[in-house]
Amino acid sequence: MSKINYLTAEGLEKLKAEHHQLVSIERPGISRQIAEARDKGDLSENAEYDAAKEAQGLLEMKIAKLEDMIANARIIDESRINTTHIQIMNKVKLKNLVNNSLVEYTLVGESEANLREGKLAAATPIGKALIGKSKGDVVEVKVPSGLIKFEIIEISK
Repeated sequence: MSKINYLTAEGLEKLKAEHHQLVSIERPGISRQIAEARDKGDLSENAEYDAAKEAQGLLEMKIAKLEDMIANARIIDESRINTTHIQIMNKVKLKNLVNNSLVEYTLVGESEANLREGKLAAATPIGKALIGKSKGDVVEVKVPSGLIKFEIIEISK
């Protein structure tokens, strides 16, 4: 059984666009490469054919993964997001109590996570530690580099 994939409407559209690109453009391209390599003769010694078949296998795995993610997607209704306790799709402002730096994250589903954009997967150790907490709470999170202490400064949509 596949797990539920929580997404924004924008995130789902990105997945659908990537799926469309792979199915309608990349899949036919690989099929052409296989056909061209096949036309070159003996398949047992044809490195181009082997490479194209391997690329096809990887592409089909990626397509299947996207189809599973899309099929199990649940759109988060952003209008119903609460800001009294941290939940997925909240933007949180945190103060690192070790070095006094401020960071802001938006908690998102795994497929939308991108730290450069400030989008933190709710399934990460920090994300899990923040879920359900309120403004003013202090959260300790064990990460590979040690222990981090955050104070929750702000929760917003």
